[in-house]
Amino acid sequence: MNTQLTATALAAMIDHTFLKPFGTAHDIETLCSEAREYRFAMVAINPAEVETCVRLLAGSGVRTGAAIGFPLGQNTSAVKAYETRDSIQRGAGEIDMVINIRALQSGDVRLVRAEIEDMVAACKPAGVISKVILETCYLTDEQKRQVCRISLDAGADFVKTSTGFGTAGATVEDIRLMRETVGPHMGVKASGGVRTLEQALALVAAGATRIGTSSGVTLVKDLRMRETTK
Repeated sequence: MNTQLTATALAAMIDHTFLKPFGTAHDIETLCSEAREYRFAMVAINPAEVETCVRLLAGSGVRTGAAIGFPLGQNTSAVKAYETRDSIQRGAGEIDMVINIRALQSGDVRLVRAEIEDMVAACKPAGVISKVILETCYLTDEQKRQVCRISLDAGADFVKTSTGFGTAGATVEDIRLMRETVGPHMGVKASGGVRTLEQALALVAAGATRIGTSSGVTLVKDLRMRETTK
């Protein structure tokens, strides 16, 4: 386990998340206020909230991330491509897209590759970070490796474990498998069910470079407390 990770460094790895289909304007304001205070990497929200978060985070250095094809991945490729471009136009600095899981499972790898390439083609010229969500709980190890290789070849910036809406979330084993597949130079994001500091540190030790969680404030506070009691 990485015991050298500081609270400041951990905060800079956290994607502060609010992806529920319900809530109030205050929830989004709180999300962005916490992201500013703790200097998280970005806020992960649904596309309808992009412009609001961009405004609330202006000047903070915290990016706004839009979840595309979320959470099922079953939109058509054309819809995902439009949703990506629209989110970028509205100010998103990061895009997290769910692959078409059923297409992958049925052997239509060409479709999965095409939608990943479409996302990268929209993101790279705009300087936007691209992440591919596998939803690992539904995939075999070979399918996970396959999507990781496709994502790497396409030039995506990250592969990501989960939406947090599946039957399971990030595991150390999946992070290790994904890191081994993509090598040292691509980002790996652990997301889904990360609620404790021990979980987060174990995932980072296994190779995660981002943590997607709605518990970011608790994780950072816990690590700060640990630092002060050494």
